[in-house]
Amino acid sequence: MEKLKSILVVAGRCEADPVLMAKAARLARSLGTGLELFVCDAEQAYELKHAYESRGLENKMLQDCIKRAKEYHLRHKELIGLEGIAFSVDASCESPLYEGILHKVKKSRPELVIKAAGGGRSNHSAFDANDWQLMRTCPSTLALMRGRHWNRKMRIATAIDVSEEEEAKGLAGTILTVARDLARATGADLDVVYAERAAPDEPAREVRVEKLQWLTREAGIGPDHVFILEGSPERELSGFAAGRDYDVMVLGALTHRPSAVSLVGTLTSVLVEDLACDFVLVKPGSYRYGVRTETTSAAAPV
Repeated sequence: MEKLKSILVVAGRCEADPVLMAKAARLARSLGTGLELFVCDAEQAYELKHAYESRGLENKMLQDCIKRAKEYHLRHKELIGLEGIAFSVDASCESPLYEGILHKVKKSRPELVIKAAGGGRSNHSAFDANDWQLMRTCPSTLALMRGRHWNRKMRIATAIDVSEEEEAKGLAGTILTVARDLARATGADLDVVYAERAAPDEPAREVRVEKLQWLTREAGIGPDHVFILEGSPERELSGFAAGRDYDVMVLGALTHRPSAVSLVGTLTSVLVEDLACDFVLVKPGSYRYGVRTETTSAAAPV
């Protein structure tokens, strides 16, 4: 996060956009980076795909989409304080939505992608099919935002897994680095939460706890911000986090089970359903994704 070059903001032209873009602007200022604002008009793309005669319509629809997106973001520039932040506007007509976003990510290669959860219809929007697909497939760090505003003094938590499977991918360290850099840039408080299933007298437990302590020391996180819970992470972490009013949870996006490497992790699935906070989802550096690369879009610097 300290070397962040760009943030891609996926806007839905909906009621959640002002809060979404205000958060993006706050991150851009904190991290010293620019914003690329992106609209993918999946509905028009769907209509075009099913039109009886689509010849000549595609380019016109795209240009209309870009024009509307640019006008929309220019209006919000003044409303949410984007002045002084370098940003550009891009748009595409593509369906399904998540594939349009993936094509944009492949082209722009942002370090962070920000999107409103579930279309941004409420403060605790349920994640929709596009969100779940992006959790599985987006190669960049993905932030899914609910509609509530962040506290002035942000509170961030990260839940990491120090099992052998996660350590083999280096994912625990990567998640912790992302959370630490985000907290430092925004001046937020950061808690590290870990749930241990094993009994206190099991040797493997001591090894994992020592690994956790080493990782947090290396990240410069004091022991008073490290919490070790007893029991199943899926059961214990939700209750713990719900009582601490976190603004953001930083998690690994995928399960560590070798037979299901393309699936969203069980813990992540539970927490995103139970908690009303925003989520930043991180994948291992070795993650690769496959999606066809053809798309129709055009960028418009502002």
